[in-house]
Amino acid sequence: MKVIILCGGAGTRLKEETEFKPKPMVLVGNKPLVWHIMKIYAHFGFNDFILALGYKADYIKDYFLNQKAFMSDFTLYTKNHKTKFRLENQKDNDDFQITFVDTGLETLPGERILRCKKYIPKNDKYFMVTYGDGVANINIKEEVKFHKKQKTIGTIVSVHPRSKYGLLDITNNMLLKAIVEKPVLSDWVNGGFMIFDQRFFDYLEDGSSELQVISNLAEKEQISIFKHDDFWFAVDTYKELEDLNKIWNSDKIPWKIW
Repeated sequence: MKVIILCGGAGTRLKEETEFKPKPMVLVGNKPLVWHIMKIYAHFGFNDFILALGYKADYIKDYFLNQKAFMSDFTLYTKNHKTKFRLENQKDNDDFQITFVDTGLETLPGERILRCKKYIPKNDKYFMVTYGDGVANINIKEEVKFHKKQKTIGTIVSVHPRSKYGLLDITNNMLLKAIVEKPVLSDWVNGGFMIFDQRFFDYLEDGSSELQVISNLAEKEQISIFKHDDFWFAVDTYKELEDLNKIWNSDKIPWKIW
């Protein structure tokens, strides 16, 4: 099953980083955020990716084309420019198949998905879509099993968002009891990690917003919800990127399931 990762946005709220690189390429540890997302899918056997590119597309292409040089020792013979890679020193070689699709600079996500259609075989009934900025410890295989059972056009993962602010716990007589720093809220939001069947393409067109199409399908009772009640984290600001790196450098990394 193909996995489309939406990597084309400019990520303007993360301008400290995205002025120089696309948002999916910001580093968590010493790896791009999109790599972490790909490792989650690959852990469950889904390693055939389509990267829907736009803003600074060449940056993403360059990284993966030269990943072997970045991740391993090598010897360069400058006279003929031949290179010998010392892959035996690399403990963990990624096993990804990646199709890079330039979907335009200002294209909305729905149209980006549509522009990837030609790379999804007609006999592949299902495909997956996610955003290039969020990680989770979701069980992808269980979601796929759920989606096939539901028989709807699409399934989206619902997650609990985290408050950007500290919440005040106030007593009945209006005294401050505690400040709860950025708690996980009880509401549900779209966490990405979506699955569709090929009928989804019939609802997409140039200028489509994926969220509007999903809303239209919801009115037809064609969108199922797979609830994920555990770790999920999306990077939208520089502070959130710092927070995710703090988790990565801690003793417990919830999304590192590989």
